[in-house]
Amino acid sequence: MNRRFFHFLLAAVLFFGVAFQVDAKCRPKRYVIVVSMDGFRWDYPQMYDCPNINAVAAGGVSTAMWASYPASTFPNHWALATGLVPDHHGIVNNSFWAPDMQGFYSIGGPNKSVSGYFLGEPLWVTAEKQGVTAATIYWVGSDLADPDRHATYWFDYGKQPLLEYEARIDEALSLLEKPKKERPHLIMIYFDEPDHSGHSYGPRSEEVRAAVKRVDDMIGRLREGIAKSKLASQIDLILLADHGMTDISYERCVNPYDYIKKEWIDIIMMGTPTSIFTKPEYRDSVYNAFKDVEHISVWKKEEIPAELHYGTSERIGDIVVAPDLGWQCSERPRSYPGAHGYSPYEPDMQPIFRAEGPDFKKGFVAASFRNVCVYSLVCHLLGLRPAPNDGSLDEVKQLLK
Repeated sequence: MNRRFFHFLLAAVLFFGVAFQVDAKCRPKRYVIVVSMDGFRWDYPQMYDCPNINAVAAGGVSTAMWASYPASTFPNHWALATGLVPDHHGIVNNSFWAPDMQGFYSIGGPNKSVSGYFLGEPLWVTAEKQGVTAATIYWVGSDLADPDRHATYWFDYGKQPLLEYEARIDEALSLLEKPKKERPHLIMIYFDEPDHSGHSYGPRSEEVRAAVKRVDDMIGRLREGIAKSKLASQIDLILLADHGMTDISYERCVNPYDYIKKEWIDIIMMGTPTSIFTKPEYRDSVYNAFKDVEHISVWKKEEIPAELHYGTSERIGDIVVAPDLGWQCSERPRSYPGAHGYSPYEPDMQPIFRAEGPDFKKGFVAASFRNVCVYSLVCHLLGLRPAPNDGSLDEVKQLLK
């Protein structure tokens, strides 16, 4: 073979090989739809009728996940999105004091969309950075004030009225019908039930039964739409939740001010857990006041059990008080019968996980895994290079064919 022609042929092969790889990176073959059903406890399909969610399990994989601590909505939705535990991604509870921001964060407060509270890189940003179009439909943290942290298609949770559940499903399906260059390969959808009903009526209630049915109906609507889509054979569907739900009562409450003096502390953030920023000279006093109190655990920040992966963020107080499952730590106990935020290793706190599609095994019941691994899983399905995270693809490889 002529040497010059050989070199030309080699260069051509290398060029087109690189071009193919770049195109493959920018245009993955797979489409991934992630649906979050807030507060959907792992055992709700055993307690209530869930024919569509059960169909996903039968045709795919199923398990209970371990939430991140604390097992609450914003910390765990951001953990699912970034692959970071709350201690690292900054949303250390649904409400907290952030010394670095010199501000209070609350899911219903004026700072709820301030980007500086949300650390880490969410899935839709990872995708968009690598040329993969994404869409978010009300996912926590997807509507921050910083436009550089939005997906191509996104919805503002603060803009009323919100889309009805049916409209959210129809929006996702319509996005899959867009021309190839405009079509998102990642779609993340959020529903606020059955969490709302679980809080208001308790996890074992007819109202939760109805909420579970409504969400299950939406999964049926989505699966039917996927089945009719020309992309059906390329779509991986993931169903999950942020945390579980347990029963509480007004009577099961520890009031911190029965044990400590207000002059000992600078800031106290009541909740599960309760985070206390003490005056330095009274830190031991606060700890000692709580250490023998029943129905709570109390830790100095640096002594929080390692398995909770909690305690290095400056947004966590000097002393952390964690009520036992079903108990509250509050000056004014909540009157509603359902709550969460407890240890993720409590069965009541564990959320559901289901998935089906071309990359998943069929009829496979998996071992539980940490929810921070979902980020690595979705990156793998879409061929994305993950940002630094606390998850592990090895934990979720068991799900894959």
